[in-house]
Amino acid sequence: MALTQWGFVYTAAGCDPDRDVTVVDTGRCRTVLVGVERPDQAPAVAARPGADGAQLTELCGAFGPVWTARVTEQIGDRIPVSAVGYDPETIDRLHAIFS
Repeated sequence: MALTQWGFVYTAAGCDPDRDVTVVDTGRCRTVLVGVERPDQAPAVAARPGADGAQLTELCGAFGPVWTARVTEQIGDRIPVSAVGYDPETIDRLHAIFS
């Protein structure tokens, strides 16, 4: 089975998950990108693409393992949840961006 629809949740200052939704549709794959301002918004928001037929939900690496686990709990076993990871060499630069 090919990936034809998936969702990605990211975090950025000022994002509103009801407003900041972008859909990229290539005709063969539909990607729904949703921005949230706070990590605690991610569990409910990440469940949306799955309810709309997505096969996978992926989270921005800024959520970390705690919020990834909470999203996984919210979605259950309906679809896989994955998270972007960063290698150890980028940690200091990421900390500078997000602090």
